[in-house]
Amino acid sequence: MSNIYLVSLGCDKNRVDGETMIGTLRKVGYSVVNDPADSQVIIVNTCGFIKDAVQESIDLILELAEYKTSGNCRGLVVVGCMAQRYKTEILESIPEVDILVGVGEYENIANVVEGLIGAPTGTGQANDNNMARIAARADDIAPHIAYIKIAEGCDNHCTYCTIPSIRGPYKSQPMEYILEESRQLVSAGAKELVLVAQDTTLYGTDIYGEKKLPELLRKLAQTSGALWIRLMYAYPEHITEELINTMAELPQVCKYIDMPIQHSENKILHSMGRGGCKQPDDSLDFNRSRLIKIIAQLREKMPDIAIRTTLIVGFPGETSMLFDNMRCFVQRMEFDRLGVFPYSMEEGTPAAKMDKQVTERTKFKRMEVIMNAQQKIHFEKQRSLVGRVLPVMVDSYSQEESEYTGRTQWDAYEVDSVVTFSSEEELVQGNIYPVKILGADQYDIRGQHEPTK
Repeated sequence: MSNIYLVSLGCDKNRVDGETMIGTLRKVGYSVVNDPADSQVIIVNTCGFIKDAVQESIDLILELAEYKTSGNCRGLVVVGCMAQRYKTEILESIPEVDILVGVGEYENIANVVEGLIGAPTGTGQANDNNMARIAARADDIAPHIAYIKIAEGCDNHCTYCTIPSIRGPYKSQPMEYILEESRQLVSAGAKELVLVAQDTTLYGTDIYGEKKLPELLRKLAQTSGALWIRLMYAYPEHITEELINTMAELPQVCKYIDMPIQHSENKILHSMGRGGCKQPDDSLDFNRSRLIKIIAQLREKMPDIAIRTTLIVGFPGETSMLFDNMRCFVQRMEFDRLGVFPYSMEEGTPAAKMDKQVTERTKFKRMEVIMNAQQKIHFEKQRSLVGRVLPVMVDSYSQEESEYTGRTQWDAYEVDSVVTFSSEEELVQGNIYPVKILGADQYDIRGQHEPTK
C-alpha cells in the first residue's frame, strides 16, 4: 500500500501548490486518498499568513497526528507557508511532525514520501503532457474550475504582511508556460480559468520589464478555449487603462475584479506602505482620489462589472474619525462584494511595532459596522436582479434538494454568492445556461432554468 492523504489550507495559491503535489505523487505511482485513516503518509499544506490561519494549521496537524497511533500513518509531512515561516518552532513544539517542506521545495515531494515509506507500489498515471496537475484533477469536485498561478512571491512589502518574507520576491511564470498550462487544463475539462498571484497586475514586470497582464488576457482568450477567465488579487495601484480596456473588450474575461484596497484613508494607506500613497497627510487626498478614479473608470468601461474588495479595520493609528471616513467611503462606492478583516499583529512586520495599536474589541466592533453597511448594499444589488434572465455556470447538483447550484460571471467560486435553481432538463456541470431570477436572499439568489426554444 502506498496511500497518501494531502489537505491544503489557505488561499487559492496554496490550492494550486496542493494540486501540483498530488499530481506529482500520482504520476510516479502513489495513490492519493480522501480518508487520512487509509494513508501511510499525511501531508498538510499550511497557511502562515495571519495568526488565525497559523492556529488553524496547528489544530489540523495535531488532529491528523492522531493517525500515527490510531491508523496506518507512518509519516506526517508539513509543507507550505507555516512550514517556511516557523520551521524551528514546529520541530520543537510538534514532535509528531516528521518532515518540513518549504515553499520552494514542492517538486521534491515524491522524494520526501519515498524516504518515509519507500518507492510506490502502484503504476504511475501516464499522460500525453508534462503537467503534473492534470493527474490531480480527476476526482476534483469542481473539475470545471482551474486556478492558474501566474506569479509567485511579492515585492509590495506592505507593513502588515508576511508574504514577501515567506514566499520571496515577485517571480512571474513565463507566458508560454501559462498558455500551455491553460490549454491542458481546458482539454482536461476546465471551463473557467481563475488567474491568481499575490498581485496579478504586476505580472511580467520582472521578466519582461513591463506589465504584461493585458497581453496575457488577450492570448488566453484567443488560445485557451475557456468559457470564462477570472481575475483575482488585482492591486488598484497597478491597474492601468490598458488593463481596463482589455477586460472590457474580451467576452471571455468575466466582468469581475477582485481589487483589495485594504483601506480608504491616506494616512492609514501610507502607514500600510501601500504603493502609490506617498503622502501621509489626509488633506492631500492622494490615494483616495486615485481609488475613486479607478473605480469610476472600471464602471464606465464595464457598467455591469462586479468589484470585489477587502478592508482591514483597526490598523494601528486608525482613529474613530478615520474609521468613520472609511464607512462613508464604503457607502459611497457601493462595492458589489466586500470582505472585512480585523487587523492581525504579525510577528516580524513593521506594523507590529507601530504605536497606537487598536484594541481587539474595537476592531471587531468596527468590522461589524462595515459588514452591516455592506449587507444593505449587497441585498439591494441582489434584489435588482430579480426578473432578469442571466447566464449561469452550473457548479453542482443536489439530489436531496432536486436543485442546481451555480454562479453568474459576477461571482467567484467558494468566495461570493451563488444561484440555486431548478430545471426540468438535466444540466451539465461547467456548462452555462439561462436562468430567470425569481428571488433574492441576503446573499444568494434563486431562479428557474429557462430552456432554449
